[in-house]
Amino acid sequence: MHTENTYEFGLVGLGVMGRNFILNVAENGFSAQGYDLMPEKAEALREEGVSIGKIAATSDLNEFVSSLSRPRKIMLLVPAGKIVDQVIEDLLPKLEEGDLLIDGGNSHFQDTDRREAYLKSKGIFFIGAGVSGGAEGARKGPSIMPGGAAEVYPHIQPIFEAVAAKYQGAPCVAYLGPGSAGNYVKMVHNGIEYGLMQLTVECYQLLAALGGLTNTALSEVFGRWNQGRLESFLIEISSVIFSQKDALETGDLIDKILDKAKQKGTGKWTSQNGMDLGIPVPTIDTAVSMRAMSALKTDRETADKMYEKPRRTLVEAAELESACEPAMYFAFVMTYAQGLHQLAEASREYGYGLNLATISEIWRAGCIIRARVLDDIATAYREQPELPHLLLSGAFVHTISACVPAARIVLQHAIGNGIPMPALAASLSYFDAFTTGRLPMNLIQAQRDYFGSHTYQRTDRDGIFHTEW
Repeated sequence: MHTENTYEFGLVGLGVMGRNFILNVAENGFSAQGYDLMPEKAEALREEGVSIGKIAATSDLNEFVSSLSRPRKIMLLVPAGKIVDQVIEDLLPKLEEGDLLIDGGNSHFQDTDRREAYLKSKGIFFIGAGVSGGAEGARKGPSIMPGGAAEVYPHIQPIFEAVAAKYQGAPCVAYLGPGSAGNYVKMVHNGIEYGLMQLTVECYQLLAALGGLTNTALSEVFGRWNQGRLESFLIEISSVIFSQKDALETGDLIDKILDKAKQKGTGKWTSQNGMDLGIPVPTIDTAVSMRAMSALKTDRETADKMYEKPRRTLVEAAELESACEPAMYFAFVMTYAQGLHQLAEASREYGYGLNLATISEIWRAGCIIRARVLDDIATAYREQPELPHLLLSGAFVHTISACVPAARIVLQHAIGNGIPMPALAASLSYFDAFTTGRLPMNLIQAQRDYFGSHTYQRTDRDGIFHTEW
């Protein structure tokens, strides 16, 4: 039997993420008690934790809560949405003033604000903490993005810093800001993740279709890229995926996987909120749309038979690879730039006080979007804390300018051969628009004034004008 007030940390939800996270906590020296409604999950944790010690698990909620030292620190790793609210309601009668609940799931930031206000009225502290890194990250060190009341974070800080991934010795966790700041940053992190993944698959298709690269060759290409400036988690795992053999029959596993990509909503939320804030994030928007497009499998197969495609002109593999590498780097930077621009505007709109250098730093290890370029991005924001946009950093002008021609060449190959690369196209159009001093939106304003008397401003004098067309 347990002793009351024994365990320093509690975790609700012993699925793969939760089990791995609490094992990480115990392995770093903090006694921990896990809870799950399903007794078999509690038993699985007990068995796995034997070798570590300092860990227990139960499917009895009363036992779970009473076993935790006060003030209690309880983290929820359950699916976002109504389940989080239900767990909170189940716990509330058993908690005491000053206890702390931490939501480690991908909750919508507005839900986090609502829950924090509700729990505050009950005398309970609340932190919304984004956790990135998947199951392996949870076990070996994730990137953690906590937000909430500044005076509350120190209660959980030692545990979070111990379990987080380390980059050159520094933990990839930091207090990010009040309220829903942590969940908001994690949402945008996931939006960036959508963009990077879509860009990766577009280059994969081009290299295979026009360069004739086999899966083995693709694995080698992505492996080489991961040794250079494209070094990142997504490039690394892509190299591994291309080399994976199918366990069920002969051949490569990648060729047997259905081309319908699912999503859990965080990319869509990023896109939707970008529009609410008036911040363009077209690479992310496109990535979300392409997941929806992929779901139209039957219609796509029908249309594939109805419409004639261009006769494809193969490109020498080495030539295509040498163009794709800078094009990918360019588009990766555009995706980070869009996400960070959205974070900057959200920080002003919602009063988060976000530090973009710190955010870039805690993304350098542990999380899904970790990449070598984030070190350069963090440096740019450290040197210019008020930098309005990453493309306005002098540190990136030369590098990006050198990559743009390759992005244009890659898109010419793709468009001429009927190969969709919408995320790369969106990235390049974003760059071209952002670096164009005068866009043709004067015509839109004239049209709006023509049909709706919406007025316009002039370039040569102040004031608001309307014309009787």
